[in-house]
Amino acid sequence: MPLDFTAIDFETANSSPASACSVGLVRVRDGEVVATAGWLIRPPAGHDEFQDWNIKIHGIHPHQVRTAATWEEQFDRLCSFTGADVLVAHNAGFDTKVLRTASEVTGLECPPYRSLCSLQVARKIYDLDSYRLPVAAAAAGFAEFSHHDALADARACAQIVIDAAARAGAADVDELALMLSLRLAEPPVRVLERAVA
Repeated sequence: MPLDFTAIDFETANSSPASACSVGLVRVRDGEVVATAGWLIRPPAGHDEFQDWNIKIHGIHPHQVRTAATWEEQFDRLCSFTGADVLVAHNAGFDTKVLRTASEVTGLECPPYRSLCSLQVARKIYDLDSYRLPVAAAAAGFAEFSHHDALADARACAQIVIDAAARAGAADVDELALMLSLRLAEPPVRVLERAVA
């Protein structure tokens, strides 16, 4: 199995994990970046208020997403890009929660993506004072990028995993996780409600 995965990063409009306002995607095949994509998203209704704190972090304002594709409109594009890949993100729990929650509130079925956290990978591979994305990415040879730009963050995240796999001698993300005593996160199991007679 080659080192294939898709790195993903979301920016959100507010504290709701459904409030995705931007996504960055980086496809890696055999340890090389082969495709990138990123776009603005109009967050789902009821989750579309922009908080000053979030704007200060990523610089995206409400007027910038007014004509952007909605979550429902761009969801197929996102899923087409990622395919059946393992998703890699820095603090992957956040990004996978955005993906699942935005899908839930819009009535869409989120594919059962597995994920690997590049923050956890960085903590196992590098000896750093901080494992924030810019610091870990610099250790992986990817410095000077526009932090909190979703595409730039996804690219930095991809580089951490590519570098970590090279240092560990791992052939793919499954082997990398195994060698670092990490686990690929599985999608939560949905419990079907039983009808009561």
